[in-house]
Amino acid sequence: MPAELLSHGWWFWSAALIGVTILGLAKGGFAGLGVLGVPVMALGMSPVTAAAILLPILLVQDVFSVKAFGAHRNEGLLKLMVPGACLGIFAGWALARFVPVAAVELAVGLISLSFGIQRIRAERRGVPGRANEGLGGQVSGVAMGAAAGFTSQIAHAGGPPFQMHVLPMKLPRDVFIGTSSLFFAIINWLKVPAYWALGTFTPANLWTAAALMPAAIASTWAGTVLVRRVDGPRFYAIMHLLMILVGAKLTWDGFSGL
Repeated sequence: MPAELLSHGWWFWSAALIGVTILGLAKGGFAGLGVLGVPVMALGMSPVTAAAILLPILLVQDVFSVKAFGAHRNEGLLKLMVPGACLGIFAGWALARFVPVAAVELAVGLISLSFGIQRIRAERRGVPGRANEGLGGQVSGVAMGAAAGFTSQIAHAGGPPFQMHVLPMKLPRDVFIGTSSLFFAIINWLKVPAYWALGTFTPANLWTAAALMPAAIASTWAGTVLVRRVDGPRFYAIMHLLMILVGAKLTWDGFSGL
């Protein structure tokens, strides 16, 4: 173990453990929480370092979440959204130096806030779920996939665009989680070449990721256990509330960074 790990203070490790635990719960099924992982870890380190440490952890967490829920997936949604995500990731990599992260966070935050509030109102009115049918649904799927890839590459905030397209469908709980798990597992692997090119996979970052891995795996397992105790209607109520909380957080980060 390199000496750099021993030099990290308690604040660094506290922020890292909390951030990894939040991500684990998100990967375990509480989708939406994951966008808070980097901001929490950034309390104890730079956001760039936090993102670099988290990517190897995410790749391992994805294995557990896909194993737990991947069999319950919507193939049609993945076929629509993954190609768009590839385009979005490439655009995010190409435009990273020109697009302020704070501007992306602010835009995604405001949209997430309005979407979350709109969905809660719709649920109270008893609006039925919509199917992903027709040209409009296909265009929306590709566009939201591209938005998820772009915002994931730029600001590690790919969750809200994905949820904006999928939540109104009211898929069975396990199908929603399984589709989300596979989608973001693919996105995370697609981001590896860009991170490698940027030189973020340093020995110190990889050792730190390895040290945090037990907490990452334990929290992912805990998330899979807890989410199975939540029925469908309550699960979607939690997702809509998380959209509002995440939107508020991203909006705050965006305003603060501009």
